[in-house]
Amino acid sequence: MQGKARKIVQAICYEVIAVACVAPALALMFDAGMAHSTALSVLMSGVAMSWNMAFNWAFERWEARQAKRKRTVLRRILHALGFEGGLVVLLLPLVAYWLDISLWAALLTNLALFAFFFVYAFVFQWGFDKVFDVPLSAQQAKC
Repeated sequence: MQGKARKIVQAICYEVIAVACVAPALALMFDAGMAHSTALSVLMSGVAMSWNMAFNWAFERWEARQAKRKRTVLRRILHALGFEGGLVVLLLPLVAYWLDISLWAALLTNLALFAFFFVYAFVFQWGFDKVFDVPLSAQQAKC
């Protein structure tokens, strides 16, 4: 699977699993109730899906211009760091507002989520590539 279809399937699968993990965790951490936490998780998911599309488009453009077009462990770590690091910054105001907490508390919350999602993003993307193959940008050029 390649192109837009790959990006859409990847983003939806990633976010469905993410919401299922994050909503209960937020409910427990902030005693906010499952409905309130699920609503926040869905909003965060929407932001993450938009960021996912933009980030993966940019990453794959960069990746396609590299001399070695292979997804190494280092490249996967850079991908996960870039995606999750950008998401921490993007979600900061939403988390602070929704949970009625300070920006500092929201940053700490986002960093805790980052720790989980850094590993999750790495493992998920690796698994997704195993199931659907890597995108063309990561495939060796044919001679």
